[in-house]
Amino acid sequence: MWIADNWKDYEVLDAADGEKLERWGDYLLVRPDPQVIWSTPRSHNGWTRRNGHYHRSAKGGGEWEFFRLPDEWSISYHIKSISARNAQEGRLTFRLKPFSFKHTGLFPEQAVNWEWFSSILSKTGKQTDRPLKVLNLFAYTGGATLAAAAAGANVTHVDASKGMVSWARENAVSSGLKDAPIRWLVDDCVKFVERELRRGSRYDGIIMDPPSYGRGPKGEVWKIEDHVWPLIRLASDLLSRDALFFLINSYTTGLQPAVLSYMLNAAVAKSRGGHVEAEEIGLPVTESRLILPCGASGRWQA
Repeated sequence: MWIADNWKDYEVLDAADGEKLERWGDYLLVRPDPQVIWSTPRSHNGWTRRNGHYHRSAKGGGEWEFFRLPDEWSISYHIKSISARNAQEGRLTFRLKPFSFKHTGLFPEQAVNWEWFSSILSKTGKQTDRPLKVLNLFAYTGGATLAAAAAGANVTHVDASKGMVSWARENAVSSGLKDAPIRWLVDDCVKFVERELRRGSRYDGIIMDPPSYGRGPKGEVWKIEDHVWPLIRLASDLLSRDALFFLINSYTTGLQPAVLSYMLNAAVAKSRGGHVEAEEIGLPVTESRLILPCGASGRWQA
């Protein structure tokens, strides 16, 4: 398992009975987690000092209950491979706010992937005189976009939600990356990839974080089981001759690491060589010293 264990402003304090207790900077949140099927004593005093609690409804969905929680706050993350060279350059700052279906605007477990591709980009950037181009599909609030930009890449950020793209741009400003070479696009990811292929565009790295289900800006339906494999095949044709990496993330139960590995081997490694690996990703739990599973990632590296 790949573990995001470099956080200072975030931690999973405890997990029990279908919920996790998290520290986001100065604030404690309790949120549901379907992986937490065990029942253990809630001995951490944070359970009773929470600032926000998302209650699931038996009918689906749920609602937030707040206790002295601001409407918005920020946390930071330092990328090791960049911070070792320049602490300010490696510091990413994210605006947080509780919104629909338990989310806060950030998936902290993805930091383990930010570290991986940032190291590749930083190292390669020192060895080449051309700008490295990265495509981030289903880019959400821009965690991966900012990590790639901080590592020196030119990034194309694509998401179907105008609100998420605006949020990502605000995170870029907070992270000191307002003037970084980032293209911010509100678009359907599949249609964008198809147009990029017709234009002859190429990228040195591709990041893909598809939802289980979603809709494009014009109502286009996305179902991961039906559409992810054709999109991986299409996107693989956007890789440059000297491409560095391809990353795909999954929070869908049916897409286990072995499935991600098979798709990357078939779509990328079969024709390009390189190395494919896939693992669960997770976060350490302070109280139990166990690791909380948080989905899976597949990586191809040249």
